[in-house]
Amino acid sequence: MSSQYFRFPVRAAAPLRSAATPLRSAFLEQLLARADAGRPVGDWRADAFGVIAPQAPWPGVAAAALCADCGAVDAAWVCLATPVHYAAEMTNVRMSQDGILSMKRADAEALALDFNRVWNGSGIRLVAGGSARLYGIFDQALNVTTRDPEDVLDRYIEEYLPAGTDASRLRQLMSEIEMWLFEHELNATRADLGVARLSGLWLWGGGAPLASLPKAQGWAEGDDVFFNAFKGEKSASGVIVASHVPGDEGWPDVEARWLRPAVSQLRAGRLSQLDLSAGDRCVTLSARAVRRFWRRRRPWWEFFA
Repeated sequence: MSSQYFRFPVRAAAPLRSAATPLRSAFLEQLLARADAGRPVGDWRADAFGVIAPQAPWPGVAAAALCADCGAVDAAWVCLATPVHYAAEMTNVRMSQDGILSMKRADAEALALDFNRVWNGSGIRLVAGGSARLYGIFDQALNVTTRDPEDVLDRYIEEYLPAGTDASRLRQLMSEIEMWLFEHELNATRADLGVARLSGLWLWGGGAPLASLPKAQGWAEGDDVFFNAFKGEKSASGVIVASHVPGDEGWPDVEARWLRPAVSQLRAGRLSQLDLSAGDRCVTLSARAVRRFWRRRRPWWEFFA
């Protein structure tokens, strides 16, 4: 029997420097109250990928995104190069709460062209995909651990920088990119348009490139840099990645499109379980659990603290 993995963000609901109380979501809280005890999740994408491709090896975030965007690439190691905006404070640098930036495809292509001019012969180049995403292409494999920039929003970046044997090389490159971008003409254009400056490129999700995408038996919906590579016709199990935070103006559409139909399938016996994932935790709702009407609701964010 099939299952579904539902992922939603928590970042905008409770910013670190804000005392604002997140918005409640009655239906979600009802589901969470009836679910089994939550479990920690180290990498939610790898966890969710097992739902739609239980036999396939984990391909890596950047490798899958690049393969879907550009096809096979000759390289030893690839990563995502996400445009970000930092806020410099007295003694620290913080990624802004809305610090993940979008770029037009023409701007991404122009930035990649200039990067490749400046870093010519270094064994590193930048590629702009059809999606306007930027990818780092390396001639040598790196042994590093990186973090999703979503995890860094409204946080000081130091503890989230690359770690591992080759981390110093990647950290140095990120610093050099910041200096290169400081007076880049693209930032002058962005300033004229009244949009946030491009402070740097966050390098993450790295791994060996793919010749082809692994075969998935399930499907994916929503919007995610990794799972966009596995969208297809609904069949068997699926992964849903929502971009709205519980309680915001777009959340009722998320419930109507995905959550409520999934619960109906649970009750009808057409779905074995529904995983609800946010932050670094995941809770599971089964057909049996959904009948636990006596359990009292509490704020949804307490389940993911």
